[in-house]
Amino acid sequence: MLELMELLRADPDDRALRTAALLRRSHPFDKELQIAGLVHRLGRLLRLSDGTVTVGVAAESIRPLLGERVARLVRLQSPYRPAGADGGHRGGDREGARDDAEAEAVATLCQARDSAAAAGLDAGVLEDWQPLLELVAAGTCRVGSPGNALDPLGAPRGSCRAW
Repeated sequence: MLELMELLRADPDDRALRTAALLRRSHPFDKELQIAGLVHRLGRLLRLSDGTVTVGVAAESIRPLLGERVARLVRLQSPYRPAGADGGHRGGDREGARDDAEAEAVATLCQARDSAAAAGLDAGVLEDWQPLLELVAAGTCRVGSPGNALDPLGAPRGSCRAW
């Protein structure tokens, strides 16, 4: 977990934080989707010596820690996904997703990723996400698990719902 946090701190842009914050507001119960938004830029940070973006390496590197679904979402959302991967479609396409729910999650992640490019959103700080990263890593926030309804970060900003 410490290595992941250090890698996330190395990103000079806070777009990943903004993506995660947007997903937290729009999908407060899908913690894995939020974490996929937080780590979706790891491929940019893990560039090969020739400058190639390594989305596949990034997805595979987080799979043991954050689970299959987070890794798959990171891989499928990437605009750098090579042709031929997951049915030959580029990042953001719904093809290659295993079912309609996953295709919708990929589309949602892509939309949040693209919306996060706009400046001005207060996304907080990376340290605020560490408890949720730890919960997802422990497997307590898997989709469909009873623990997925808990939010260690509290209610999303602008939410009227009391947690």
